[in-house]
Amino acid sequence: MSDACGRLHALFGRLPVFSFPYQEKDIPINGIYILFEGGERAHDGGRVVRVGTHTGNNQLRSRLKQHFLYENKDRSIFRKNIGRALLNKSRDPFLEQWELDLTTREARRKYEASIDISKQASIEMQVTSYIQERFNFVVIAMDGKESRLAMEARIISTISLCQECNPSGAWLGNWSPKSKIRESGLWLVNELYGIALSESELLGLESLISSGEGKIGT
Repeated sequence: MSDACGRLHALFGRLPVFSFPYQEKDIPINGIYILFEGGERAHDGGRVVRVGTHTGNNQLRSRLKQHFLYENKDRSIFRKNIGRALLNKSRDPFLEQWELDLTTREARRKYEASIDISKQASIEMQVTSYIQERFNFVVIAMDGKESRLAMEARIISTISLCQECNPSGAWLGNWSPKSKIRESGLWLVNELYGIALSESELLGLESLISSGEGKIGT
């Protein structure tokens, strides 16, 4: 997997890099995003720390806003995981409240009175600052939902199986309460250690990025 993962990192290194604040008009409306984190290195470049996509049609820009801008950890598992690690690292007991999901009306009715809303807002701001300051990303434009989801899973598996993509000792994810994040070195718990990219899939991805067409599937 190290060779395939190295090829992936080299390919991603040829794509335009976005960091906050980015121009939304430059982001495709459908695709896969690849996140890099400051201080994390692999394969002679930045180490991939998260791969993600979206399920709704034309929702890539919205999904990125949920990570980088909107302070609601219940709409972004990435934000929730960053907050978990920050709280766990500081041994903050608010972690128990951070775990509560207030998405549904029933959940809000049940838990809102017991949550320190001011503290939660403060943690959300810390998460926003960390993400905006520490992460940049590249995007592979891809229209077809099934193609996107399949490619996302293959890329995640390829990277998680690589023996060279190890987190640094200072990586925030080392303080995650989620063992899969600590062990994989990725801000992910799904699609790890699955089916890696085949040679034909990797060649197809290389061709796609090299051609600049930017789309797979319909």
